[in-house]
Amino acid sequence: MKHIIPAESSVPEVQRLLQGGIGPRPIALVSTVSKDGINNLSPFSFYNVFGANPPVIAFSPSRRGRDGSFKDTYLNLVETKECVVQAVTYSMVEQVSLASTEYERGIDEFVKSGLTPIDSDIVKPKRVKESPFQMECKLIDMMSYGNGGASANIAVCEVIKFHVDEEVFVNGIIHPNKIDLVARMSGDFYCRAFGDNVFEVEKPLAKKGIGYDQIPDFIKNSNIYSANNLGKFGNIEIIPSENAVTEYIEEVRRGIKNESDHSLILFEDFQNQKNFIKMLQIILVNSSLSPSNKKQMLERTAKVALESNQTEIAWKIALFAGRDNG
Repeated sequence: MKHIIPAESSVPEVQRLLQGGIGPRPIALVSTVSKDGINNLSPFSFYNVFGANPPVIAFSPSRRGRDGSFKDTYLNLVETKECVVQAVTYSMVEQVSLASTEYERGIDEFVKSGLTPIDSDIVKPKRVKESPFQMECKLIDMMSYGNGGASANIAVCEVIKFHVDEEVFVNGIIHPNKIDLVARMSGDFYCRAFGDNVFEVEKPLAKKGIGYDQIPDFIKNSNIYSANNLGKFGNIEIIPSENAVTEYIEEVRRGIKNESDHSLILFEDFQNQKNFIKMLQIILVNSSLSPSNKKQMLERTAKVALESNQTEIAWKIALFAGRDNG
């Protein structure tokens, strides 16, 4: 490990550490207007949501690193107390990057970036037509920390109206693959929240998981399961009984129609397909497997079930693998 004291480091070094270690960071594309009516548009990746009642978001129009001067977004917000905050999607990320250029005060970044300004309903700043998620906001507070380059200004804003494209919803939820958001990483790196990069983790809110400490040692000591797998094993309320394990195994066994279709050479194919039932059936029909090979294959099958969010089934397979005759 490197051990770094911020007070003994340069500001750019500290900035690089923060941007590399804290991420991916959502991007607020913030539009404001000066008291003279000139549009401004700029992205900020020090940004997040902090409450829903009332809806409160915050972002940091920090001082410029080179000279400690205030950015236009900060000056406009202090003057007018209004802004619109937009989500940044993959289809617009290059234009958003262009809008981050430090043009002289009074330059309209809508014009420079090619993004389309449209009227807001309540506040004066324009919305960005290309963004599928837009929030009209009032400034609640502007908190400042430090006077030097890259020091923080935190704009705390209340959302007073949402504008959301109907196409991004699936069953009432904004779906990651529909909105296709991007986030900032270190240096010139971005992250796209889409496709295989998106995964689900069941929230332990409505139940109380047994916890890591209650997982049997033969599961914890396996070299097949990852730390994430063990965390998921611990997020079950009740460990399945021996009878439940037996009943499940017999149910899968009864589903085998033709044993000749369950060759061991197909096991890897079914694992790649995440078909844990076929994997289990192959194990059940191949009586020539050694106990150690059978146990390892069962654990690999349980792992696939677990990573397919079939936690209870994964437990049953894992417990079956741990039986003395397994």
